Amino acid sequence: MSEYPAAQPPAYQPPPPQHPQTTLILVLGICSLVLCQVLGPFAWVMGNKAIREIDAAPGRYSGRDTVNIGRILGIVATALLVIGILVLVAVIVVAVVVESSGTTTEFNS
Repeated sequence: MSEYPAAQPPAYQPPPPQHPQTTLILVLGICSLVLCQVLGPFAWVMGNKAIREIDAAPGRYSGRDTVNIGRILGIVATALLVIGILVLVAVIVVAVVVESSGTTTEFNS
Protein backbone atom coordinates (compact mmCIF):
# COMPACT_ATOMS: atom_id res chain seq x y z
CA MET A 1 0.00 0.00 0.00
CA SER A 2 1.03 3.52 -0.66
CA GLU A 3 1.64 6.01 2.09
CA TYR A 4 0.35 8.86 -0.02
CA PRO A 5 -3.28 9.38 -0.98
CA ALA A 6 -4.20 9.09 -4.64
CA ALA A 7 -3.85 12.30 -6.60
CA GLN A 8 -7.09 14.10 -7.14
CA PRO A 9 -7.97 15.05 -10.69
CA PRO A 10 -7.89 18.81 -11.24
CA ALA A 11 -11.18 20.54 -10.62
CA TYR A 12 -13.05 21.65 -13.72
CA GLN A 13 -12.62 25.32 -14.39
CA PRO A 14 -14.91 26.89 -16.96
CA PRO A 15 -13.18 28.92 -19.64
CA PRO A 16 -13.02 32.66 -19.04
CA PRO A 17 -15.71 34.79 -20.68
CA GLN A 18 -15.06 36.37 -24.04
CA HIS A 19 -13.91 39.96 -24.16
CA PRO A 20 -17.01 42.20 -24.17
CA GLN A 21 -16.20 43.61 -27.63
CA THR A 22 -15.23 40.34 -29.34
CA THR A 23 -18.40 40.00 -31.41
CA LEU A 24 -18.56 43.72 -32.24
CA ILE A 25 -14.99 43.73 -33.55
CA LEU A 26 -15.62 40.65 -35.69
CA VAL A 27 -18.84 42.13 -37.12
CA LEU A 28 -17.09 45.45 -37.83
CA GLY A 29 -14.26 43.60 -39.55
CA ILE A 30 -16.63 41.59 -41.75
CA CYS A 31 -18.80 44.60 -42.60
CA SER A 32 -15.74 46.71 -43.36
CA LEU A 33 -14.57 44.19 -45.92
CA VAL A 34 -17.97 43.39 -47.44
CA LEU A 35 -20.03 46.58 -47.15
CA CYS A 36 -18.12 49.74 -46.24
CA GLN A 37 -14.35 50.04 -45.97
CA VAL A 38 -14.75 53.13 -43.76
CA LEU A 39 -15.46 50.75 -40.86
CA GLY A 40 -12.03 49.13 -41.29
CA PRO A 41 -10.02 51.56 -39.16
CA PHE A 42 -12.56 51.20 -36.34
CA ALA A 43 -12.23 47.40 -36.35
CA TRP A 44 -8.44 47.74 -36.50
CA VAL A 45 -8.13 50.17 -33.59
CA MET A 46 -10.73 48.43 -31.41
CA GLY A 47 -9.10 45.08 -32.15
CA ASN A 48 -5.68 46.35 -31.09
CA LYS A 49 -7.14 47.66 -27.83
CA ALA A 50 -9.01 44.43 -27.08
CA ILE A 51 -5.94 42.28 -27.80
CA ARG A 52 -3.87 44.43 -25.42
CA GLU A 53 -6.55 43.98 -22.73
CA ILE A 54 -6.71 40.20 -23.29
CA ASP A 55 -2.92 39.86 -23.20
CA ALA A 56 -2.60 42.10 -20.12
CA ALA A 57 -4.64 39.72 -17.97
CA PRO A 58 -4.34 36.13 -19.21
CA GLY A 59 -7.25 34.05 -17.99
CA ARG A 60 -9.56 37.01 -17.49
CA TYR A 61 -10.89 37.11 -21.05
CA SER A 62 -10.95 34.71 -23.97
CA GLY A 63 -11.75 35.34 -27.62
CA ARG A 64 -8.30 36.50 -28.71
CA ASP A 65 -8.53 34.55 -31.99
CA THR A 66 -11.90 36.06 -32.87
CA VAL A 67 -10.72 39.57 -32.05
CA ASN A 68 -7.59 39.01 -34.13
CA ILE A 69 -9.68 37.90 -37.12
CA GLY A 70 -11.82 41.05 -36.90
CA ARG A 71 -8.67 43.17 -36.54
CA ILE A 72 -7.04 41.61 -39.60
CA LEU A 73 -10.20 42.12 -41.65
CA GLY A 74 -10.14 45.75 -40.53
CA ILE A 75 -6.51 46.08 -41.65
CA VAL A 76 -7.33 44.63 -45.07
CA ALA A 77 -10.38 46.90 -45.45
CA THR A 78 -8.30 49.92 -44.43
CA ALA A 79 -5.67 49.05 -47.04
CA LEU A 80 -8.39 48.73 -49.70
CA LEU A 81 -9.84 52.07 -48.58
CA VAL A 82 -6.46 53.79 -48.94
CA ILE A 83 -5.91 52.22 -52.38
CA GLY A 84 -9.40 53.32 -53.45
CA ILE A 85 -8.77 56.88 -52.30
CA LEU A 86 -5.42 56.98 -54.13
CA VAL A 87 -7.04 55.70 -57.34
CA LEU A 88 -9.84 58.27 -57.03
CA VAL A 89 -7.35 61.10 -56.54
CA ALA A 90 -5.30 59.87 -59.52
CA VAL A 91 -8.41 59.77 -61.73
CA ILE A 92 -9.39 63.29 -60.69
CA VAL A 93 -5.87 64.59 -61.36
CA VAL A 94 -5.79 62.95 -64.79
CA ALA A 95 -9.23 64.33 -65.63
CA VAL A 96 -8.19 67.86 -64.62
CA VAL A 97 -4.95 67.64 -66.61
CA VAL A 98 -6.71 66.32 -69.70
CA GLU A 99 -9.42 68.98 -69.43
CA SER A 100 -6.97 71.85 -68.98
CA SER A 101 -4.64 70.74 -71.78
CA GLY A 102 -7.42 70.14 -74.30
CA THR A 103 -7.19 72.34 -77.38
CA THR A 104 -10.15 73.91 -78.98
CA THR A 105 -10.53 73.33 -82.67
CA GLU A 106 -12.38 75.83 -84.79
CA PHE A 107 -14.27 74.56 -87.78
CA ASN A 108 -14.29 76.87 -90.78
CA SER A 109 -17.11 76.30 -93.14
